[in-house]
Amino acid sequence: MSTTSFDWIQHHASIRGDQIAMIDLGTDRTFTWKEMNDRTMRLANALTNEFGIGPGDGVAVLANNNSNFFEVQFACWKLGAIFIPLNWRLAVPELEYIIGDCSPKAIVFDNDFVETAETVAASCGISHLINWDGGSGDIADYEEALAAAKPEITNHPCTHDTVLTIMYTSGTTGRPKGAMITHGMTLWNAINCVEFYSLHSNMTNLAFLPLFHTGGLNVFANPAFHFGGTNIIMRAFDPAECLHLLSSPEVGVTHFIGVPANYLFMSQVPAFADASFPTIEAASVGGSPTPVPLIKAWEAKGLPLQQAFGMTETSPLVLALKAEDCSVKIGSAGLPALHTEVRVVDEDENDVGAGEIGELWVRGPNITPGYWNNPEATEASFSDGFLKTGDACRFDDDGFYYIVDRWKDMYISGGENVYPAEVESVIFQLEAVGEVAIIGVPDEKWVEVGRAIVVRKEGADLDETTVINHCRENLARFKVPQSVVFIDEIPHNATGKVLKRELRESHGS
Repeated sequence: MSTTSFDWIQHHASIRGDQIAMIDLGTDRTFTWKEMNDRTMRLANALTNEFGIGPGDGVAVLANNNSNFFEVQFACWKLGAIFIPLNWRLAVPELEYIIGDCSPKAIVFDNDFVETAETVAASCGISHLINWDGGSGDIADYEEALAAAKPEITNHPCTHDTVLTIMYTSGTTGRPKGAMITHGMTLWNAINCVEFYSLHSNMTNLAFLPLFHTGGLNVFANPAFHFGGTNIIMRAFDPAECLHLLSSPEVGVTHFIGVPANYLFMSQVPAFADASFPTIEAASVGGSPTPVPLIKAWEAKGLPLQQAFGMTETSPLVLALKAEDCSVKIGSAGLPALHTEVRVVDEDENDVGAGEIGELWVRGPNITPGYWNNPEATEASFSDGFLKTGDACRFDDDGFYYIVDRWKDMYISGGENVYPAEVESVIFQLEAVGEVAIIGVPDEKWVEVGRAIVVRKEGADLDETTVINHCRENLARFKVPQSVVFIDEIPHNATGKVLKRELRESHGS
């Protein structure tokens, strides 16, 4: 029988009610724990009484970073409903697939996405639209709904096995998969973070990564809510403003996470030359490999970048470096989290030894039970309870792990995973395309970007501009290839599989 899931916000409202829970820089609002709990209870009442949302129903959010994100999440927590953060970088066809797959009862959004929300809701039959910047007509007003609702609710009984969030990841077969994140996963991730990052009730987290991303939501925002700390929420990442906030003793940021591009852009701000970070206790970096010169640049400022490895499916922390190990284990993703079991296995699923490369497998209470509405993908992703991460990995004699390559063909652009099969399926829509393969190539700004290797059909006319414009119309910007190379034949092995290694060698620079 699973353990009961407790209401973190209600608890802290009773223990430290007048302390600050959230600071929303985009709207210049500050909420104590009592105020946050009051608003969350009102929202839960509005969702169930006005919009008919109950246990197991989905509530999607399509918006920029805002403190309301967390109100929706914890209102779902109280109701036993499911929180579904949507990647606003996705194109309408991609969002339509996701909404059609999870069928939420309502979409909450801001003014930047009114047209997108209305389009997706109409095509997917979603009847309830809620705008937290102000509603009109058939669109409900978020603040008016809160004001009209009672600040009292009896929580629906949830356990650690209850699904709290569905977070969609790009699919290797060209379709996104909805990773189910349970209440228990969210708890165990917070606990796993403690050993590496020393989380505590007086912590202040600066959240600037997108909150639809597991890094933005769960490192360290949700852990801060668990331990009773404060979250400062930026609407979007701005290098100069972010550097200022991290450097300010008055703001007092203690924890934050970024992808390598965030650290690179901040290091290029002129103020970085004289910056110091007197209150920072932990700076985490993940999402893609971090260049050694960038690590050394921040280390020279007295701030070690604690590299880590995680996935949406792992809630996310799996591996991390302690601050004292950052300079001696450069390039390592660190050691396994306390409540996480890892293996590195060969193609026959046998454990490999130190120094050998294999696929990283992960098991523990922080691992997803599977993919929403996709039992085939769930079955294919697990073996004996271990999640197959799809990442090639090795470990050294001291037990430190290194992510050395992608076991599959995924590459990472600006901290976002891009799966070639998804991009290839879009390019194949062009009648003139005979065959296509996508590879990741190095890029100074985004670490990696896509390159399309295309074979034209005999006699067909097709140019680079046509391919890229077609992708822009059907894919999120970070998935759009930055270049196209036309060749006569794509290499295959004896079974017909594309030899992407050869393509990388011949066209990857």
